[in-house]
Amino acid sequence: MRVLITGGAGFIGSHLAEAYLEQGNEVYIIDDLSTGSQDNIKAIQENKAFSNRLFVTIDTILNQNVMMELVGTCDLVFHLAAAVGVRYILENPLASININVHGTEKVLELCAKFKKKVLITSSSEVYGKHLHAPLVETDNIIYGPSSKFRWSYAASKLMDEFTALAYFRTKGLPAIVTRLFNTVGPRQTGAYGMVIPRFVDQALKNEPLTVYGDGRQTRTFTYVKDVVQALMGLMSHEKTAGEVFNIGGTEEITMFDLAKKIIDATGSTSAIEIIPYEKAYEKDFEDMLRRVPSIEKIKSYIGFAPTTDLDTILHKVIEHSRA
Repeated sequence: MRVLITGGAGFIGSHLAEAYLEQGNEVYIIDDLSTGSQDNIKAIQENKAFSNRLFVTIDTILNQNVMMELVGTCDLVFHLAAAVGVRYILENPLASININVHGTEKVLELCAKFKKKVLITSSSEVYGKHLHAPLVETDNIIYGPSSKFRWSYAASKLMDEFTALAYFRTKGLPAIVTRLFNTVGPRQTGAYGMVIPRFVDQALKNEPLTVYGDGRQTRTFTYVKDVVQALMGLMSHEKTAGEVFNIGGTEEITMFDLAKKIIDATGSTSAIEIIPYEKAYEKDFEDMLRRVPSIEKIKSYIGFAPTTDLDTILHKVIEHSRA
């Protein structure tokens, strides 16, 4: 089987590519390296067992001719290419909207042309400002004003979902939508605002762990290999097309408690420094106080439940960072 992964040099994409290669498949990656990295795929490129089954293209998904050849060649398409990370989105709002909306539109158009099954990775950000938990796929959406560019990312990912579902309903395209909740693990960088690798890096350097806001906002985290198994399971299932699925963890924790846990796990002498949002980000930032998924739907379809708890996730990230 031939599998195309857009954004395949990214954190999640590289793990997904590795999993399909280990199963004996051919994997085609396209990535413009805006937030992905050659380092993420270096090991699989150097693995002799994969040498004749891994094909990497460094280019944008907006390149029509390149994408037409790749989509036409492959059997399955995973669309992971997107602007990622709060800081990157706030610093690059126009580029983020362009790649998220127009890039996804191009991918879906070509998948419909060649009749290829496609999985779109959306984000828990689409839920917006809800305070209740758990968040269910059918919940209403609540956003802040358009002047707060944090919501531009959420709105662009929601537009991706609308477009994918419209292709399913009007053209019969077998498209699946997944909403990812804070995927973490080795190869993830803290450069774009990802909290666990940022905290771990600070702790290993015995620097203050910078907690933004008041530290009471809560999140759940999911190990990347659990997420990969969920993505592969949804793609292989016969009745997931036209559906939206949460993929996330169930252990809710405040950012302050997460910082304390990482200090303990690393044996760091770091202190915790609370930084107001207005000092950490631009004026356009607004946060969600709580984000916890319901995973009942995906469990009912493919039996998915995360198997890696938060302590194990932190151990793996810390060991990778030390190495």
